[in-house]
Amino acid sequence: MRKKAAFSVLFYILILGVSLVLLFPFFWMLASSFKTQVDIISWPPKILFNPTMANYERVFGEQDFLRYFYNSAVVGVSAVAVGLLLGLPAAYSIARFGQKRLSVFILVARLMPGISFLMPWYIIFSRLHLMDSYVALILSHILIALPLVVWIMSSYFETVPQEMEESAMVDGATRQRAFLSIILPLSGPGIVTATTLSFIFSWNNFMFSQVLSMQKTKTLPIAIYNFVSYAEVDWGAVMAVAVSIMMPAIIITMIFQRYVVKGLTMGAVKG
Repeated sequence: MRKKAAFSVLFYILILGVSLVLLFPFFWMLASSFKTQVDIISWPPKILFNPTMANYERVFGEQDFLRYFYNSAVVGVSAVAVGLLLGLPAAYSIARFGQKRLSVFILVARLMPGISFLMPWYIIFSRLHLMDSYVALILSHILIALPLVVWIMSSYFETVPQEMEESAMVDGATRQRAFLSIILPLSGPGIVTATTLSFIFSWNNFMFSQVLSMQKTKTLPIAIYNFVSYAEVDWGAVMAVAVSIMMPAIIITMIFQRYVVKGLTMGAVKG
């Protein structure tokens, strides 16, 4: 009994230690967003300080950050929507007809370094006069969302028994009707998982937006540069921007945490 209690104490101490290491950067960033520039760069670091909202006032008062939020939301939602529209039927086809080569091909596109796509994207969109447009950013972000949707949902569809759709087809439904009426409703946790992760990856993407967007379609990760100059870095504003970027992703993850865990570990029905 003592050995079991000691093991439990050590386990929780280990969990606490790992949590502190992982969460420390976030708490430091959050605290720094309420510090003045002097407090941020002071050494030794100040644990106790007088909090100020000046950094957030500069971010949302002097800069058009609501516009950047809007741009990131439009690009993220649109890319995920198109990724689901194309990815769900593709994942179903891979799961039901064993198209493993197609699955590997789509996954390779996700594993390749994103910078390898930048030059072709830049040349194509420049010649089509689509630079600094939502179309260019959405098409490039589909490269993030689509492989993730296919990878998650193809594994999820494999856990849904084929007998369910076969029963519907015996009753006269087409395969497409069975997919829409039977398979998709049972795959809710998997769809929520794919949607959440795809949106977060798109929301945080820096590289594609850095090259393909300009002032009109600038997204949040790029807007951090507004507070970085040749002479100095406004660390308080940078921390405030970073917190503002992270909060939507954290809120979405907390809301759908239960579905994300379920979607990543099992299907709605075990065969």
